[in-house]
Amino acid sequence: MEEISSDNIHGLILALASSVFIGSSFIIKKKGLMKAGVSGIRAGSGGHSYLKQPMWWVGMISMILGEIANFAAYAFAPAILVTPLGALSIIVSAVLAHYFLDERMHIFGVVGCVLCLVGSTTIVLHAPHETQVSSVKQVWLFTTEPGFMVYAITVLVLVGVLIYWYVPLYGETHVIVYVGICSLMGSLTVMCVKAVGIAIKLSFSESNQFKYFQTWFFTLLLLGFCLMQLNYLNKALDTFNTNVVSPIYYVMFTSLTIVASVIMFKDWDDQSGTQIATEICGFITILCGTFLLHKAKDMASPAAGSRGSSNSLDRSASANPNSRHPELCLSNREP
Repeated sequence: MEEISSDNIHGLILALASSVFIGSSFIIKKKGLMKAGVSGIRAGSGGHSYLKQPMWWVGMISMILGEIANFAAYAFAPAILVTPLGALSIIVSAVLAHYFLDERMHIFGVVGCVLCLVGSTTIVLHAPHETQVSSVKQVWLFTTEPGFMVYAITVLVLVGVLIYWYVPLYGETHVIVYVGICSLMGSLTVMCVKAVGIAIKLSFSESNQFKYFQTWFFTLLLLGFCLMQLNYLNKALDTFNTNVVSPIYYVMFTSLTIVASVIMFKDWDDQSGTQIATEICGFITILCGTFLLHKAKDMASPAAGSRGSSNSLDRSASANPNSRHPELCLSNREP
């Protein structure tokens, strides 16, 4: 096993901080919503009294800080390391909900948390080093290479087919349609996040990268992709059960993001078959843990009145798109 690079350590710290901020933000905002519901019209009934609650704003600030940390993490570490760690925000949220919202965690939820931790540790210890980039022009070269161009064009064609053909026919009945659009666009979103993040990092440390048109091009693409991703994720959440949407979205988004990163930044070129297999095993372990965490929500027996709170929390958390997204849906932090 190779020594973990300094860039990966920075990315790891930022990714962990992002998970803590985002995971705790759901609980803090939920507490603010509960306080607001006592003295005013609840948010679920169309009220906005929570805007007067300092605790709700603390939760919102926590979420913003988490997204900033997640954005910065992509500038230092490969997507193979950062994206799967988004599952840790679920652990933070579940543990805090257990202690502060009286939402009891089923034993399978505990096992799910352990699996997520084991899988995350495996990926961290075997993640590839970040590709060294000296200019945003170099990122542009990665983007315009035949391999990634084929991937990007394939993604855009599939998204177009899903939007114009399958959404009218199956959008309201098949969850994979909306989630597929979000996940496919999410993989391109993360690549744009990395490009803009690298440009910002280089601008602070060496030279101004915003004098190049490529930086602004990536920024415009990032905004457009985020809006489209957010739009269809909200459609999915509005149409289907959160406990169905969240795991499927996390699996598809993370898998496609890793594929895009491997093609664009050639993350696996310098790694052995054993290291790659270990990373895949770590990712599968996280997927199993995520599945158990979501199934545990149905198995738990919360205290009287807490079931509704749990459902509201789920909707609030899932409305934040990789969370760890870019949630801004960038990294899809809450799967």
